[in-house]
Amino acid sequence: MATRFIFRGLLVIVVLVVVGYLLKDVLDQQWVDTQIRDRGTTGELLFVLVCSLLGSIGLSRQVVAFLGGYAFGFVYGFILAMLAVVAACIITFTVSRFLLRNFLLRHFSERICEVDGFLQENTFTMALLIRLLPLGSNWMVNIAAGVSGVRSAPFFTGSALGYVPQMLIFSLVGSGARVERFWQVAIAMALFVIAVFLGIYLYRKYRHGKTLGQVVDRELGIQADDVTAAVSLKEAE
Repeated sequence: MATRFIFRGLLVIVVLVVVGYLLKDVLDQQWVDTQIRDRGTTGELLFVLVCSLLGSIGLSRQVVAFLGGYAFGFVYGFILAMLAVVAACIITFTVSRFLLRNFLLRHFSERICEVDGFLQENTFTMALLIRLLPLGSNWMVNIAAGVSGVRSAPFFTGSALGYVPQMLIFSLVGSGARVERFWQVAIAMALFVIAVFLGIYLYRKYRHGKTLGQVVDRELGIQADDVTAAVSLKEAE
């Protein structure tokens, strides 16, 4: 149910704020200015590069957004974090498609077929719906999409648009934690609750019988007999 996502998401926000507060003497304003901000474009590119590489191997997009807001402030941190997570999505997708396809098909064929069936018909809309759900980095979705037959351009654009709400929220959390403006954190938590309900509502309304898997649908309160079988990878090819 939605309450599970809300509880877990709010818990992540609290943990990130506490960590940021405890590390304020290490990651203080002067350190951020010296090591990142005052290095200009080099520091910004370093942030995007490191976060995109870590994101490509599973680092949560919420953590990337928090770090961006903490280091660069709300607006600029959001922009840099968005660049990093979209780059991470592209890296994982591309590596999976061109380098790891045979290996992944042998070991994760069932999960890949589920994602392929969900994304194949209207890739842009379905990718957008996935990203609106509070499901962490969606790392496995990036891998499965890369291995499957979905088109890359609508998958990337739908993903980027779907990333926006939670990236905004966690960038706001990060900027609030750095300057101890905890009213920003409170606003972000309220926005997170709204985003969860909106994401689940849109997923239920527009998925048209498609499923991302029994675990996801069960947590969203969707009955098994309310979904259709995923399209097989061989049919997509």
